[in-house]
Amino acid sequence: MDLQVVLPNEFPEMAPGRPAEIAVRAEELGYHTAWLPDHVLPPGEYGNTYGGVYEPLITLSGIAARTTRIRLGTSVLVLPLRDPFSLAKQVATLDRLSGERLTLGLGVGWDRKEFENVGSDFTTRGARTDEAIELMRALFSGARSFEGRFYGFDGGVFEPRPRGNVRLMVGGISDAALRRVARVADEWQSIEADPEKFAAQITRLRSFTDRPLRVGTRISWDGADSTAARVKSLREAGADFVAVWFGEDNGYEDRMTTLINAV
Repeated sequence: MDLQVVLPNEFPEMAPGRPAEIAVRAEELGYHTAWLPDHVLPPGEYGNTYGGVYEPLITLSGIAARTTRIRLGTSVLVLPLRDPFSLAKQVATLDRLSGERLTLGLGVGWDRKEFENVGSDFTTRGARTDEAIELMRALFSGARSFEGRFYGFDGGVFEPRPRGNVRLMVGGISDAALRRVARVADEWQSIEADPEKFAAQITRLRSFTDRPLRVGTRISWDGADSTAARVKSLREAGADFVAVWFGEDNGYEDRMTTLINAV
């Protein structure tokens, strides 16, 4: 099982270089992936509910320049808040710059007010997410045209095209999210699942597909002993990976060290 880290990105007062510093240490410790959260224009202050102070893809490009092995990803980027053409360009560029280390973690979003803030239709977010994924994969494959309900183009040239498959992680626990995972994803990430709930979610996901998928969950630090025990229980429940958010910036590296030594 892979142990992963969710980098802190919830507090505007955090120094802009801190996510990269922590990612460098995570790589040294042997963490598999470093994730960043995303919110574009939340209706409340950034903090425990809303992460994403620094734009994740731009921040990951800086982290890519300072690391060599650790995978980089978004947990999760709210796709329907963004233009998929620009997003595809950013993703393909970051994947190339990082040496094909990017895992694009996507979700449909949950805060109606944030959608209203940026002029995005909340009610069609699921359908637009599905079509945007289809569009990006068409662009990555070199397609010269695409026609959908929400997006389309004719005669365009997309570069840089990814050299390989940009891994896609879909987050969420609703049936709609699990069906999306079953259709298009390489990985699935639950959130704050206890072992019994996680095992039930895996069973539900497997009812939709028999494709090979990496499955895991994101949890929050709750003290050394409690978090280590939870990670071990999730591994026994079938997790291929567990991503941990270690709380506020102060002491982040110490908590990462404690956990990886305990599991």
